Amino acid sequence: MNRIVEEVTDGIRERSRASRAAYLRRVDAAGREAGERGPARTTLGCANLAHGFAASPAADKLALRGSVKPGVAIVTSYNDMLSAHQPYETYPAELKAAVRAAGGVAQVAGGVPAMCDGITQGRAGMELSLYSREVIAMATAIALSHDMFDAALLLGVCDKIVPGLLIGALHFGHLPALFVPAGPMTSGLPNKTKARARQLFAEGRIGRGEMLDAEAKSYHSPGTCTFYGTANSNQVVVEVMGLHLPGATFVNPHTELRHALTEAAGRRAVELTAHGPEYTPVGHVVDERAVVNGVVALLATGGSTNHTMHLVAIAAAAGIDLRWDDFAALSAAVPLLTRIYPNGQADVNHFQAAGGMRVLIGELLDAGLLHEDVLTVAGRGLGHYRCAPELKEGTPVWQEQAGGSGDLDVLRPVADPFSADGGIHMLSGNLGRAVSKVSAVKPEHQVVEAPALVFDDQLDLLAAFEAGELDGRDFVAVIRYQGPAANGMPELHKLTPPMAVLLDRGRRVAIVTDGRMSGASGKVPSAIHLSPEAAKGGPIALVRDGDMIRLDAAGGALELLVPQEELARRTPQGAPPSDEQWSGTGRELFTAFRRTAGPAERGAGIFAMNGVYGVNGEGL
Repeated sequence: MNRIVEEVTDGIRERSRASRAAYLRRVDAAGREAGERGPARTTLGCANLAHGFAASPAADKLALRGSVKPGVAIVTSYNDMLSAHQPYETYPAELKAAVRAAGGVAQVAGGVPAMCDGITQGRAGMELSLYSREVIAMATAIALSHDMFDAALLLGVCDKIVPGLLIGALHFGHLPALFVPAGPMTSGLPNKTKARARQLFAEGRIGRGEMLDAEAKSYHSPGTCTFYGTANSNQVVVEVMGLHLPGATFVNPHTELRHALTEAAGRRAVELTAHGPEYTPVGHVVDERAVVNGVVALLATGGSTNHTMHLVAIAAAAGIDLRWDDFAALSAAVPLLTRIYPNGQADVNHFQAAGGMRVLIGELLDAGLLHEDVLTVAGRGLGHYRCAPELKEGTPVWQEQAGGSGDLDVLRPVADPFSADGGIHMLSGNLGRAVSKVSAVKPEHQVVEAPALVFDDQLDLLAAFEAGELDGRDFVAVIRYQGPAANGMPELHKLTPPMAVLLDRGRRVAIVTDGRMSGASGKVPSAIHLSPEAAKGGPIALVRDGDMIRLDAAGGALELLVPQEELARRTPQGAPPSDEQWSGTGRELFTAFRRTAGPAERGAGIFAMNGVYGVNGEGL
C-alpha cells in the first residue's frame, strides 16, 4: 500500500474508533437477530403483514405469507422527466422477476425525489438541491422502516440521489444494499462544441434557438448526461466502494448487457441476505478503507467537488469521521488518470471504450493506491473489479481482461498520469477553507491575484457582465451568502460561461464563493464551498470591492490581502435572504433546514450522524 493512503486510513480509523464501534454494535446486533429469526417480516403481527402483501400478485403473496423466502426492497428514484432516471421505469418488473427466480420476493418499498440540477441551474429550485439529499435519506429510511425486508436494491444515479440513498441505507446497516445503475446516454454533440456555443450565447453572438439546438443535441436520450459531473462521479465512487456489480457503471441503457446486469443485481441481492450464502451488510461494506477508496477514485478521475461534502456525510452515516484534510493528504499522493469533460474533451462513453472502470481500478490497485482487502457486493476483495462483464447466452460472465488503456488521451496508467496529484485541491488562509477543482484549469491560471468584486447574488454578476461592466478588468468575483445556512448552497454553474469568456479575452479572473460550482466546474479558477460561510460570520462577509485577493490553487492558499488590524475594524456587510424573501418554489417548506444546516466541510447536513457530528456540524 502507498504510505500516505495507509496513514490517512489509519488516521480516520483512529479518530472514528468510538463512533464506528457504536455504529457497528447496532449493525451487528440487528444482523445477528436477522440470522436467527428468518426473514424480517416474520416478526410482524398478522394485521401488519397482511397490509404488507395485500396488493401483491398471488405467487408473491404466498411467498410473503411464508417464512422462508427473503424479502428485497426496491427503492427507486424513477421519474420520466429526468433522462438519467427514466430507464428505471422498467426496472421493478425486471428485478422482481430476477429476485423471484433466485428464491426471494421483491417489492417496491418506496420512491425518493430526484430533482435535476441541470434544469434548476440559476433558478430558485436550485436552492433546494442540496437539501434534497437529506429528504432522500429520510425517504429511504421511511421505505425501509416497514420491517419487511432483508436486502435493498437502490435505484439512483444523479447528484444528491445516490448520496441520499446511501445515507438512508446506512441507517439500516445490517441490510445488504446494492446500487443498480441505469447507464449513460449515448454520445451527442461534442463537449467542446457545446461549451463554445454556451460562450457565444453568453456574448450574445447566437440566439436562443441555436443555443437550444446545441443543448438538445447534447442531452438527447434516456441515460445519464455524458459529461463527468456529479452524476457520473457518483457512479465511479460507488463502484470503487464496492456497491455496484463490477463493470456495471457505464453500460448504456436499453442494451442487452444493461438488462442482464440489472437481472444479475436482483439475483445477487438474494445471495447477500442473512439467509443466503454470503451475508454482506452494507454497514460493513462501507468501512474506513472503502471510504478512502472512494476519495482516491474521485481524485484520480478529477471528479465532482460535490463529493467533498457527500463523502463526508456518507462516511458519517457509517460512524466514520472523514475530513477535508484527508482529501488534501490523499490528493498529494493520487495522480490524475483521466481526462473527461470538463477536464478534457472526451465523455464517459469514451472512457468506457478506453477500458473504463476495469483499467482504472486495476491501475490504482497495482500502484497500492486502493485497499484491495475490502468487502464488496461482488465478494471479498476489490480484485473482483478488475473484471468486466461479457454476455454469454444472455447472462453476464465476469472475466479478468489483459491490457491497459485503449486511449491514452482519455485514460492513462499511474506511471504516466496527466498530473502527479489529484484534480481537487484544498485551500486555506485568512478567508477560511475552500475547495478548488484544478483538473480543468490550465497551470497558468491556477494563481490569480486581483481586486475583489463583491456580489451577494449570482444574478448581479450576470447582469454586470451583460451590461459590459466587467469588460477589460482583472478581478476575483466574490459571491457570498450562498452557503447551506444562507440559501441552501446552490450551484453557481451559470457563472461559468461569462467568466470563461473573460478568461478567453486574456483577463485574470477567478471566483471565490461559499456556494457550489458542481462537478461541471470548468476552466475558471475557483475557490468554492468556503467555510465558514458568510451567514455564519465567515470572513468572506468582510470583503469589500477593491480588496486584493490571492487565490493560489496550486499552492493551496486563499488570502485576503488586507491588514489584520483593518479587518478587525470591519463589520459584516450584506445578509442572507430573510424568511420572507426566501419563499416561493416551495422554499419556505425548508426553512428549518436552513436553520440547522452544518458547514460544507462537515458535509452540510441537517441532522446528527451516528456520533461523528451533530446539528450544525458540531463535533460530539
